[in-house]
Amino acid sequence: MLEVMRIPALSDNYIWLMHDSASGDTVVIDPAVADPVLEAAKARGWRIGQIWNTHWHGDHTGGNTAIKAATGCLVTGPAAEAERIGTLDRLVGEGDSVRIGDHVAQVMAMPAHTAGHITYHLFDDRMAFVGDTLFAMGCGRLFEGTAAQMFANMQRLAALPDDTQIYCAHEYTLANGRFALGVEPDNVALKQRMEAVEAARARGEPTVPTSIGAERETNIFMRARDADQLAERRAAKDAA
Repeated sequence: MLEVMRIPALSDNYIWLMHDSASGDTVVIDPAVADPVLEAAKARGWRIGQIWNTHWHGDHTGGNTAIKAATGCLVTGPAAEAERIGTLDRLVGEGDSVRIGDHVAQVMAMPAHTAGHITYHLFDDRMAFVGDTLFAMGCGRLFEGTAAQMFANMQRLAALPDDTQIYCAHEYTLANGRFALGVEPDNVALKQRMEAVEAARARGEPTVPTSIGAERETNIFMRARDADQLAERRAAKDAA
């Protein structure tokens, strides 16, 4: 069994702490900061053996140095961004795999938000750590890539099983959903989801992880008919 813990950080980041009870190994995914991660692991008696980074941005790698110094863990991240993540021990790209105990994650190259962005997909466990590529009812900004790349990413993710849990790195759901309603005002599934999201946020509860099935029904970027339509939607969201 894999246990995944959500650690809020900064203004809206989520750091993910994944623990395999069989092997005793623990992986930190995209640590924005170190202290709450180290505290959470210590409180549970979990030994941090690895960090997995999805991309180079500081709110995903800022805790690498301190966590590595405190634990001696192995840091894995995108080979295409090695020059921008100085703490990497292992460089990975499309088709590579990483492990936590007997659980295997395949690396999927998903450039667009950054040029070397990757996703870690644990098929057998129906889990994917997507960084800033896919959000609940949203997608990442196109800082270093193109709408065509992001459209391809959305299509790859949409092809995963419906019950795949998506662990994204930010709590953007409320704003994403409100924008999406303006694009697809007649989407019944979207309306129903937003009611649940608004209630959850009013209670101070998180709205992620999400699932591929939910995103296929309500994510206007995943539902875009082509790269041009995704580009239009992304530009409008950026200007909103």
